[in-house]
Amino acid sequence: MSISDVINSTQAAGGSRSGELKKKDQLGQAEFLELMIAQLKNQDPFKAMDPSQFLGQLAQFGTVTGIQEMQKAFATLSESMRASQVLDGATMVGREVLVANDEAYLAAEGSIAGAIDVPVEATSVQIQITDASGQLVRTMTLPTGGGLTEFEWDGTTDTGVRAAAGEYSFETVANVGGANYSLETLMSSRVASVTIDAGRGLTLNTSTLGARSLSDVRRVM
Repeated sequence: MSISDVINSTQAAGGSRSGELKKKDQLGQAEFLELMIAQLKNQDPFKAMDPSQFLGQLAQFGTVTGIQEMQKAFATLSESMRASQVLDGATMVGREVLVANDEAYLAAEGSIAGAIDVPVEATSVQIQITDASGQLVRTMTLPTGGGLTEFEWDGTTDTGVRAAAGEYSFETVANVGGANYSLETLMSSRVASVTIDAGRGLTLNTSTLGARSLSDVRRVM
């Protein structure tokens, strides 16, 4: 007699145990063991249950139980990670961050600040600033020596006049061993708020660079 036979016979009897089973969508571990014991008690002595079949059913239940426990563990881990992101986001609000970005908005009376990670081997480092039409408006020369080097553009062009408000692009070029290499430009901005999204994770809403992923942040000031 199999477990399914025991279940059918129990349901046909209309006992309280059957009523309890009908109320449940799944068998728990206790119910499974009770049915297994009932199966062993009611088996035909001349057609005893194959031990391998018994172990197979037990292993199958153990696998299902293990998957359920794993799902619970993943759910707990997900909640812990989300709580950690909330705490991380709260500590970021109001802080200045350096974000990998080659564009920034120049306000009518504002300036644009950032930093460049200058290679030790660099003999010269220049930042070329162009407007929305691609016109070069300013070339800034940074000191060499290596390490994170900060810069600030006050909005003045190479001709000494004030540049119009708008979006500007920054390209940093370093000369290393006689060859020119493009360097990553880091823009400085203050974190105004944070957003936590199930798909994107933690997003920083900056005051001048818009919404940026946490992975874009290179340094917190």
